[in-house]
Amino acid sequence: MAITLVNPSGLPEIDVYRQVSIATGSKLVFIAGQVAWDADGVTVGEGDLAAQVERCYLNVGTALAAAGGSFDDVAKLIVYVVDWTPDKMPLLLEGLARAAAKLGVTPMAPGTLIGVAALDVPDHLVEIEATAVID
Repeated sequence: MAITLVNPSGLPEIDVYRQVSIATGSKLVFIAGQVAWDADGVTVGEGDLAAQVERCYLNVGTALAAAGGSFDDVAKLIVYVVDWTPDKMPLLLEGLARAAAKLGVTPMAPGTLIGVAALDVPDHLVEIEATAVID
């Protein structure tokens, strides 16, 4: 495994992800932002943030597998959420938990959450991109 996730002393521990990832592999993989599309390009979970978060993570997992990796190889995640407000956090965490259970992943790599005005199409509420390092 090319990624080691840690919570350094002096930084807060967050249940769903770690603050730092240490990469030692040699193959860098950059996953384009994944939205809540199924394989046919149909939006999954229209109007449902938790369902869309889950689908985005599953799509990232599919992309990682195509590169010969998994979430164990993810060094960094960036999550973009339309019209973000802190009261949406429970829905985001619900979708993350459902995806993590299906993928067998916990905790997630370090991530950044960014509120945005809009994404590529009005139905999309969230987009997730990943950077991975694979041996």
